Amino acid sequence: MGINLNPFTWWNGASWGTVLYGLRGKTQVGEDSLGNVYWEGGKDTAGRPRRWVIYVGSNDASRVPPEWFSWLHHQIDDVPSKALPPERKWEKPAIPNMTGTALAYRPPGALEKGGHRAAATGDYEAWTPEG
Repeated sequence: MGINLNPFTWWNGASWGTVLYGLRGKTQVGEDSLGNVYWEGGKDTAGRPRRWVIYVGSNDASRVPPEWFSWLHHQIDDVPSKALPPERKWEKPAIPNMTGTALAYRPPGALEKGGHRAAATGDYEAWTPEG
């Protein structure tokens, strides 16, 4: 969190108000591989412990790894390192949503790929009211 970047903003990490007042009396429970920090404290409306994340960088929910998503949504009771089995060597790391970036998926025929798609296969017949 840069000192000049977010004194009042919430979309690029935690604001000063969150850091000074929102985290008072709360417990930091862990950090993921992206640097996001996870907190717990108080009760939600269902009486369960309230859980949340303070992002490093832009606040984008797709930047929460699956194991921490499970913890945030009370699908597992303990932090992922204690509640889940160890990561297997064939598992790939989670990646954030790439929509809106240069790495986003572009199907054949997309304007960013030249706007030309393969010709139709000929298996389509248009409906006509007489037919």
